[in-house]
Amino acid sequence: MALVYGDFDQAGLDAAYNNSAHVGAQRRDVYVGGWATRSAELRTQIPHQHSLAYGDSPREVLDFVPCGRPGAPTFAYIHGGYWQLNDKERSFQVAAGVVPHGINFANIDYTLAPAKKMGEICQEIRRAIDWLLANLGRLGGDPNRLYVGGHSAGGHLAAIAMGNPRVAGGLAISGLFDLEPIRLSYLNKAIGMDVLEARRHSPIHALPKQAGRLLVTAGGGELAELQRQSVEYYAAWRAAGLDGAFVPLPGHDHFSLIDEIARPDGILARALARLVGR
Repeated sequence: MALVYGDFDQAGLDAAYNNSAHVGAQRRDVYVGGWATRSAELRTQIPHQHSLAYGDSPREVLDFVPCGRPGAPTFAYIHGGYWQLNDKERSFQVAAGVVPHGINFANIDYTLAPAKKMGEICQEIRRAIDWLLANLGRLGGDPNRLYVGGHSAGGHLAAIAMGNPRVAGGLAISGLFDLEPIRLSYLNKAIGMDVLEARRHSPIHALPKQAGRLLVTAGGGELAELQRQSVEYYAAWRAAGLDGAFVPLPGHDHFSLIDEIARPDGILARALARLVGR
C-alpha cells in the first residue's frame, strides 16, 4: 500500500475529501435542491440587484441585497463546490438568514476550474472584495464594515479575502485551508495545481500580519479531514496573534450546516450578528 498523504493511500485520501459519498448522493441532492428552490423563491420576495459586474469575466458578478438600513454592515458570501461546481444562484437563500439581522448581503460568483487556475480564482475574489469596498457607499452600506464568509471552497476563498486589511471580519464555514491534500486527491484533476501553487494559495501558509476577527466552524458529523482542516487553521490563526473564535456545530454534516447561516435563528446567523455588533 503506497501512502500519498499522511497515513492515506490514494483511495483513502480520495474518500477523505468526498463529501457527497460520505453524506450520500440522495441526501446531498435533497440539500442542494432545497437550496435552489428556496433561493428562487426568495428572489421573488426581496428587493435586490442581480449580477453586478465586479470584473471582466462572465462569472465575475455578485448580487446585492440591501437590508433597508442606510449605512448598514455587509456580509459577502462565497459559495462552495470544490472550486469546480455550483454558482451563486443556489446561495441566494443565505440572505434569508442574514438580512433580518440588519446586515446587507452580497452573493459572490467566480469562474470555476478548469476554466481558471487556483491563483486566478483567488484574484477574482480579491477583485470582488475591492469592488465592494469601493462601491458599498453608493449601494447604501458602510465600507468600513464589510464581512466576508463562505462554505467549503468558499471558506478557503473567504480566508483569502481576509488578507485584505480593510475587511472587518469573517466566517469560514468548513473551509479548505491546506491545499496539499487537495492537490494529491482526485479533486486536482480539474484544478491542476502543482506543489508551489498548492502551497502559495493555502491560507494556513499565508496568514496575514493583521486582520479582522474570524469565526471558523465545521460540522461535528463531517469527514475527519474536513474537521481537521478547520481546527488546525483556527489554531494557526490564533497562534499568529489574530483575533477569532471557533464555533462548533455538533451533528451537522457538510451540507446540513448551511441551514445554520440561512435561517435568522441559526447558530451561524446569530454568531455573525454578534460579530458584526462588536
